[in-house]
Order: sequence, then C-alpha cells, then structure tokens
Amino acid sequence: MMTVRRLQTQQGAAFAETGSGEPLVLIHGVGMRLEAWAPQMAALGRTHRVIAVDMPGHGESQSLPQGAGLEAFVGWISTVLDDLKLENVSIAGHSMGALIAGGAAATLGDRIARVALLNGVYRRDSAARAAVLTRAAEIRDGMIDFDGPLLRWFGEDSRDSAVYRLTHDWLSSVDQNGYATAYQAFAAGDGTYADCWPRIRCPALFLTGSDDPNSTPAMAQAMAQAAPAGYAVLIDGHRHMVNLTAPDEVNTILADWLARKEERT
Repeated sequence: MMTVRRLQTQQGAAFAETGSGEPLVLIHGVGMRLEAWAPQMAALGRTHRVIAVDMPGHGESQSLPQGAGLEAFVGWISTVLDDLKLENVSIAGHSMGALIAGGAAATLGDRIARVALLNGVYRRDSAARAAVLTRAAEIRDGMIDFDGPLLRWFGEDSRDSAVYRLTHDWLSSVDQNGYATAYQAFAAGDGTYADCWPRIRCPALFLTGSDDPNSTPAMAQAMAQAAPAGYAVLIDGHRHMVNLTAPDEVNTILADWLARKEERT
C-alpha cells in the first residue's frame, strides 16, 4: 500500500490527495482509514483530483462528540467541502462512508455532481437492525470484536490474505471512542436519508459484492430503482471490501461512473 502524506483542513479533518482535474472525494467505512482507498487513488488520480478523507475519530481526523448521529457526519463532510472550496464534486463512500455520501447528495443539492455508494446499507430488516444495534452497544461498552466483522467482510477462506491482515491492523488500531461514535451512527442511520433517493437527480451508482451478507445486492438494487438516475452494479464472488478485494473491477466501474455526463434527470 502507498505511503500517505496527510494534510489537515481548517476544522481538523485529515485528508490526502493526488492528481488534478474534476474533484472526487472518497469516504471510507467505519473502523477503517483513508488508506483503504489506495487502489482507487492510484488509478483515478490519473484523470481526477482525488481527495480521500479520514472519517471523524479515525486516522488523524478529530472526533465528533460522543453520540453524534449520521446527520452530524453529513454536516462534517459539508464542512470539509467548504474548507477545501470544492464545488461540483463527485463523492463516493464505502459502507458507513456510503451513508455519508448519500446524505451529502440528499442535502447539498447541485454541489454534488455524482454520488457512488459502495457496499451501502438501506432499510435493514428487523433482524439485521437488531443485530447491528447490539454490536453498537457492545462497542460502546468496550467489548470490541475485531474478527467478527472481518469474517463478515471477507469470508472464512480469506483469513490469510494480505488485505485481511491489513484491514485487521487498521481496525485493531482505531480510536475506540471514535469507532464507537461512528458505529452507532452507522447502526442507526440506514433509514435517515432513505426517503430522499427519489429527489436525488444526479448520476447515482450503487455497487456491492454479490456475496455481501449485510450490504446486500437487494439493497443496492432497491436504491437504484428509487433514484431517477440510479443504477446498480454487482461484483460476482466478492463480499464487503470490494475496493480492496476487487480493486481493478471497482476502478473500472468508478471510471465509467465518473465519465457519465452530469445531466440530471
């Protein structure tokens, strides 16, 4: 993975950037850090100004207050765009980052040129919602299970892979308070902006792995059907961490999304 030189916005958000041209902002998932986008920064930085951010309380970004909900994380990315003076920006998020990207598209209007949700959740069923809220409460109480999420993200047969070990290192070194705050917002936020998709008229990509048990293909397809300019893409045989396990496919899909004209339906 690449060596990253971080910069700081005025409000204390850490980011790294590469390339020039139209801006693309990348937001990682809960427990991760901006290096999770290394394959996308290397590929898409050839044609775009790519800016990857550390989520609040992750990497080197300052935390939000304990108990902050998804709306606060969306307000945070709006401030990041202000600090970096970004307009007409494409924004892509993975997992929790996808919820933030969707919230940005719902609330920032024409400032968002395109939105991409990678492995995004949407209206969990009651069993899935109960399970994720239970995990949020356990994390808040200091009972953090590092292997459980990794097995859901990668599958049992990936324990010895380099990306599994790398992701394990990131997750086990995350600030626990920042992780707990973000996870609670992730657990409770799947419905926060769910009703907004019919009003989001920019090109909207919903990408997930065919075998992702939590950010399911059905969720991606439902969001794509709700968004006027939405479309879903599935990567066969992959689970939750497609940006790392299928980087070439993801880069090709994102390049196609970035090439789509901004015409709003």
